[in-house]
Order: sequence, then C-alpha cells, then structure tokens
Amino acid sequence: MQPLLKNVEETAQEESRTTSEFPLLTAIVKQPKTKKQKTVRKTFKGTAVLSKLLPTGSALTFQILSPVLTNQGQCKTQVCQNLMLGLVAFCASLCFFLSFTDSVRDERGKVRYGVATFRGLWVMDGPVELSIEEANKYKVKLIDFFHALVSIMIFMALVLFDQNVVDCFGLKPSGDSNALLLMLLPASIGAIGCLLFVSFPSKRHGIGCPLSKN
Repeated sequence: MQPLLKNVEETAQEESRTTSEFPLLTAIVKQPKTKKQKTVRKTFKGTAVLSKLLPTGSALTFQILSPVLTNQGQCKTQVCQNLMLGLVAFCASLCFFLSFTDSVRDERGKVRYGVATFRGLWVMDGPVELSIEEANKYKVKLIDFFHALVSIMIFMALVLFDQNVVDCFGLKPSGDSNALLLMLLPASIGAIGCLLFVSFPSKRHGIGCPLSKN
C-alpha cells in the first residue's frame, strides 16, 4: 500500500513541476484580434442591430396590402384613398408600438413579452412579477422614443417610395428635378435612419427579437 501511495505522490509532483515550467499548457493565451476581424465583428453587430430595429414587419404588411387596397395604384374612389391612409396610419402606429416591447424570462425559463412603461415592464402573456430593481431596468427611456421616431421616419420613406402610393395620391413630379428629388429623398432618409440605429443601438429584445437561451 505504501509503495502505491508513494507512486501517486511522485506523479502529482511531476505534474505540478510540468505545470510550473509550461504554464501555456493549462492557460490559453487570448490572441489579439486583427483589424479585419474587428471590422467583420462590427459589421455583424451592426447588421444585428438593424435587423432588430428596422420596421420589417410593418414594411412587409404594407407591401402585401398596398396593391390590394389601391387597386394597383389606380384608386378610382375616395374609399380606396381612405383605406390606404388607414393602412399607413396602422403600420406607422405598429412601428411606434414595437419600439417599446421587450422580453423577460419567468421562473420556468420561458420567454414572456411585455411593453415598457414608466413604472417598468407590463408583461402581456403571463403572470410575471418583477422586483423593483428588475422593473427599473425596463422603464421607458428617452432612447426608446428616439428609436420609435426613427422607425416611423424610415417607414414613411418606404411609403413615399412605393409606386402604388405615388399613383394613388397623384404624387408624380412635374419636372426632372422633382422626379430626382422624389427618388433620392426616401433612399436618403432610409440611409440616415440606418446610420442612427447603428450609432445608437437598443438593448431591448422586443417581439421578433427574443432573449437567447442563455
């Protein structure tokens, strides 16, 4: 029994000496990122921010219903124009509302969605009670209104760029300069909005962008 214990002690001493002589065997040195890797990481991060903040759902709804309500841009009656205005107002309101949505995990680990208020998070799909400290993290902030306004601005740029809207409300420009302005203005507004989203990202995980499993 004693020789066996002696062999175990000698093996442990050899392992400790190896660890002290070759520390890289136990600790992995973190390699610094190259400029290319940093650029790619920033690009992916910016793309994730845009996918979370851009009004994709509202834009898709508008693109589907716009040709139907305007009769491919003809709008022969006042009812068609009123329906189109209602669709624009609904989608713009949806852009504003989604900017204030967030998600949280309950005690069972399920994702629950809610709306940020001045008192905290109002959970819509489950009886979740948050502590005062947790509720303060989800309060409405000034940046939320900023994201909502930029989201509406980008959506309205898409509306102005839609050919059905142009034909329905008679927004066709008279001269070449006005035609160029109508073509460049929505694209410029969209580009500026995307730049603002990337510069001032959101930490919320609203509807369509839930929390990860971790």
